[in-house]
Amino acid sequence: MEIPESLRWTERIPAGRAWRAVLPDRLAECVERWDLRVVGPPFGYAFASLAVPAELPDGTPAVLKLQYPDEDSVHEAAALAHWAGRGAIRLLAHDPERRALLVERCLPGTPLSELSPEAALDAVVALLPRLGVPAGPPFTPLAEEAAGWAERIPADWAEANRPYERRLVDVALGLLADLVPSQGEQVLVNQDLHAGNVLRASREPWLAIDPKPLVGEREFGPVPIVRGMELGHSPAAVRHRLDRLSAELGLDRERVRAWTIVHTTAWSIGNGQVFPNQVEVVRWLLGEE
Repeated sequence: MEIPESLRWTERIPAGRAWRAVLPDRLAECVERWDLRVVGPPFGYAFASLAVPAELPDGTPAVLKLQYPDEDSVHEAAALAHWAGRGAIRLLAHDPERRALLVERCLPGTPLSELSPEAALDAVVALLPRLGVPAGPPFTPLAEEAAGWAERIPADWAEANRPYERRLVDVALGLLADLVPSQGEQVLVNQDLHAGNVLRASREPWLAIDPKPLVGEREFGPVPIVRGMELGHSPAAVRHRLDRLSAELGLDRERVRAWTIVHTTAWSIGNGQVFPNQVEVVRWLLGEE
């Protein structure tokens, strides 16, 4: 079975190798269970799942997703069901035991990142309010997730041999202490809504895919777009996205900025690997160039 380059990182850790070992059987079992026809190789963009194009028995296009068993995506199916196709792809079927999802396939499937930055931001401004709907269990509260970041940020930093100055760690922890208890209305937010995870579709102009859902305040919603590289990676581009999304969505700019600093710091190190681009975003949002 072909494994995309985007999933090669799973070869480096025991859990990843164990997951890869069971993928062929899981794929075959899901194809049989849902009477699917696989119609092409896996999609190359998927970083935390094996996603293959398929067709239902009646020819309806679909995507079969076999998730890597991380905690961030454990409620992906519940989020898609909660949105019920409003601004996001539809969930067609779910097998929790196999961490398998059968979802709507976007056609033509062009990512939002292929638009000009301003046109892409137009689409985000229209999409985010539709996704930010009231929600509760089973979704993890942003406050609970943030408590995990508060533990993980200094631990990952130390384990990675202190790749940047301790000051950045302390800034993130200080912001967290202020942000968590002062949140506003709690809605469904997606901590991985970057411009590569919004695709052009025929049912709606743009649909979100691959959510990593939390329940938190609306100011957290734009964070992945602000910090993401897909719409430009420079101090000016990052600050422009922050300014425009905060203003046009009626959000508190300083809270959006603070959440972006925290989340970017939390995601700046993974499995011991440091992501310098994320560290740059933190510096830019702190006014450093």
